[in-house]
Amino acid sequence: MGGVDPAAPGSERVIAIVAFDQVQLLDVSGPLEVFTTANRYGARYEVHVVSPDGLDVLTSCGLRIGVDTRLEEIPQYLNTLLVPGRRDWRQAVADDALVALVEGLAARARRVTSVCAGAFVLAQAGILDRRSATTHWELAPQLAAAYPQVRVAADPVFVRDGHVVTSAGVTAGIDLALALVEEDHGADLARETARQLVVFMARPGGQSQFSVRLAPQPPQHPLVRQAMDEITADPSLPRGIEAFSGRLGISTRHLTRLFRQEIGMTPGQYADAVRVETAQALLSSSTASVEEVAQRAGFGSSETMRRVLQQALGVSPTVYRARFRTTTPLATARVVLPLPSSH
Repeated sequence: MGGVDPAAPGSERVIAIVAFDQVQLLDVSGPLEVFTTANRYGARYEVHVVSPDGLDVLTSCGLRIGVDTRLEEIPQYLNTLLVPGRRDWRQAVADDALVALVEGLAARARRVTSVCAGAFVLAQAGILDRRSATTHWELAPQLAAAYPQVRVAADPVFVRDGHVVTSAGVTAGIDLALALVEEDHGADLARETARQLVVFMARPGGQSQFSVRLAPQPPQHPLVRQAMDEITADPSLPRGIEAFSGRLGISTRHLTRLFRQEIGMTPGQYADAVRVETAQALLSSSTASVEEVAQRAGFGSSETMRRVLQQALGVSPTVYRARFRTTTPLATARVVLPLPSSH
């Protein structure tokens, strides 16, 4: 499938969002709010919510969504098809009517997108065959196992492969929608939309789905928790692992072994991950100079930070700041680091 010709009549504005029973509400409402808010600033999106049988649907949280368009009323050409997900993806892919609806609409769409477990429906319809895709980090191994013809990337917020774009879990649908608005109408309009919704401008597609402090391996050893807390509280701590382990009263080898056992990385790798996160937050939400960001994030120099960010994110600090600056007023923007784990 190659998608509809971008020059096709109406293909620049019509968006179809698929709804079905037990769909996750935010998978639908998040992108819908982005597209309709963008219309206030000059976009001309015509958004339709459709279901396989044309009837209203009951979401996973118990709230009912009204379907506003019958299938035969949707224009022939679509700008974007958006497929949300449900927690029990097996029930979704077993719904032949849902899969057939997605397959038919995808053939009429310039772009085909999914949020969270919606990637499973795209895979079932054959749309992700031999393509790279992502989904919620917890579901990524299941997507890879169920559909081996899909190249699954567990970490990114969203992945583009040709005209198909898949996004990670739940709120990543907002990031995806903002990125699509920017693609259609430019960064200024997308930034105004994000500002109105009081969210950050679209995160880069390669950014991790969750903070390093929210990794699914909470530390149990008190010394590891203490070390992580100190690094998170002050990422500018001396980079030397020997001095750091000495202050904790244990050997470097023992501290490294504990870190590997508890969180699957070395103290140095963890510290670098925290520094990258801190630099990202400061670059996108403060007016500090690049050199000052490097110092506050613990890199020591802007050149060191540039090398690390280039390797980790694929962009330099200045490019990252220009591309992903928050849309909140800079005078009131502040950095909030994740709270340390209490486990």
